[in-house]
Amino acid sequence: MSESHTDGIVIGLSGGIDSTLAAYLACEAIGKDKVFGITMPSSTTPTEDNVHGIEIAERLGIEHTQVAIDGILNEFLSMTQLEENNLAIGNLKARIRMSIIYYHANAKNYLVCGTGNRSEILIGYFTKHGDGACDMEPIGDLYKTDVYRLSEYLNIPHEILDKPPRAGLWTNQTDEDEIGMSYDLLDRILYLYSEKNMENDEIAEKLEIPIEDVDMIITKVIRSEHKSKVPESPKKTII
Repeated sequence: MSESHTDGIVIGLSGGIDSTLAAYLACEAIGKDKVFGITMPSSTTPTEDNVHGIEIAERLGIEHTQVAIDGILNEFLSMTQLEENNLAIGNLKARIRMSIIYYHANAKNYLVCGTGNRSEILIGYFTKHGDGACDMEPIGDLYKTDVYRLSEYLNIPHEILDKPPRAGLWTNQTDEDEIGMSYDLLDRILYLYSEKNMENDEIAEKLEIPIEDVDMIITKVIRSEHKSKVPESPKKTII
């Protein structure tokens, strides 16, 4: 913050474990008086998630506000008049939320705190220019299973720890269903691939799982690399 000459941190509070842990760490690092939380529910946000987001802000003692996004979303869809698509609408919700977060950050001279973990970053399980947009990523090097361990250590409420991870971008969505496996198995695959440099067939043999499961995850990693990189640009040639 000193190098950027900013005064604090803004964080979106979804009521899930990732944003909750990031908020706890932010308060620990810079103090609750410099952390601002925003809950941004939509019609597909589970009620308990919205309640938990507000409860966490109050538990931490941080300033916070709520901005419902359905009005913005519906106006956008009305103006574009495009055929509705669940994935496109889900990504749009994430980008609307990040626009709101950055508006508050600009207005308060704050930085934006990300809430992405290593598991989801590696497989591209986030919205580019949506929840993937931030100025810092405090849990970005923690696998999802590490997020749970650290959250338990910090005594984050069990009603948050015990919920199925979900983005709430459409009705009845859960992260593990969308990814296609549990986070526990995902993390073991990613660890062996990214930390131990093992080949797909070696990973499948070691974990005693079908090679197709490993191939599916590694394909996600390769195809989503662009989401975490600065956009490529042609290099000029000096003659």
